[in-house]
Amino acid sequence: MEIQIKDISLEIMDLTNGNICKRCLGRSFSKTIAGPGNLIRGEYLRKTLEDTNENIPKSSACYICNDLFDDLDTMIDKLIEVIETEDIHFSNFLVGCRVDPEIIEREEYIHNKFDLDVENIKKELNREIGKELSLRLSKEVEFDNPNLVLMVDFKKGTIETQINPIFIESRYRKLIRGIPQTKWPCSKCKGRGCEKCNYTGKMYPETVEELISEDAIKAANGTGAKFHGAGREDIDVRMLGTGRTFVLEIKEPKMRDIDLKDLENSVNRHAEGKVEVSEMKFVAKNRRAEIKESSRDTYKVYKATVELENEVDPSLLDSLKSMKIINQRTPIRVSHRRADKIRTREVKKLEYKMIDPKMFELLIECEGGLYIKELISGDENRSKPSVSEILGTSARCVQLDVMHVNI
Repeated sequence: MEIQIKDISLEIMDLTNGNICKRCLGRSFSKTIAGPGNLIRGEYLRKTLEDTNENIPKSSACYICNDLFDDLDTMIDKLIEVIETEDIHFSNFLVGCRVDPEIIEREEYIHNKFDLDVENIKKELNREIGKELSLRLSKEVEFDNPNLVLMVDFKKGTIETQINPIFIESRYRKLIRGIPQTKWPCSKCKGRGCEKCNYTGKMYPETVEELISEDAIKAANGTGAKFHGAGREDIDVRMLGTGRTFVLEIKEPKMRDIDLKDLENSVNRHAEGKVEVSEMKFVAKNRRAEIKESSRDTYKVYKATVELENEVDPSLLDSLKSMKIINQRTPIRVSHRRADKIRTREVKKLEYKMIDPKMFELLIECEGGLYIKELISGDENRSKPSVSEILGTSARCVQLDVMHVNI
């Protein structure tokens, strides 16, 4: 044994009257003595001091941890019981712990006094519990994105479980009008429930989110869900074509290994004729943010039915193809909840089909973020150019469908 390690060991033994457990003693030299763990280091130090007749026998609880490590097996049994009782299914986990602040203070006092730069007791507790749980449950420890986080409070003797969400990406088609994408709180009671909303707290009885998430929550045995869409369409607009990408975040899922094809079929049966989902797959958490980020590469295709105040010559409609760069001030209808600014968007392609002298159909391929209803009406000259401006007569969108969203 190096003289310096021996001298510090003797001083620690003297300071604690020999009342320091093998793990806490070994941890004090975790960066200077090679070995498979702090328990072995501590045993080595104790034995070496005994061999030189310089050991002070341990007569009471450890000065640092108060023999906390003696409770590890009991706490691990309790952890397994909690997991089994709550019937949590997971493939990886992470352990965290809380200990009495006085333990941390006593440990820091020893380490600072002898200038020991080593890990603290919480790291060792987490590691030892994690190793044993991994062995007994045949599950992997995961530091970056664990399915399950187990928090052990040694002071209170309690265990907390944090089941991290799962994320499912899919595409939805909204087949009928009158359904919002997500819950719309009642304008009168703000979601509390009143006579106007039939005490539901909602402006509309059904949403795309609810029609999809109900079966997903049930399949995962979760506590709730949050819907993250790649944009949204108005309530009176259908979402057709291949659908709109979304990520469904299922909170506290006790079941993670869901058969997504079965879930897809279940949602489509439940929401038949209203909403349809496809291409379900598990994704990482960061996908939630990715689909919300706008990009110049994002484009959408709309089909709009336009009604005119006055009849126009069909040949005049060809002039609509001159609309390329559109400058739109925040529309009046959303100005109460969106920043008042001018947005510039591009119309990539425009086609038309006359229905009668006062009505026609537009197929518009454009950059994401272009307000189509305002492109048609002009929105009191807040959108320029517009269909109304070019045709010289008031125009309004009487029906709108999203045909494609590229993201």
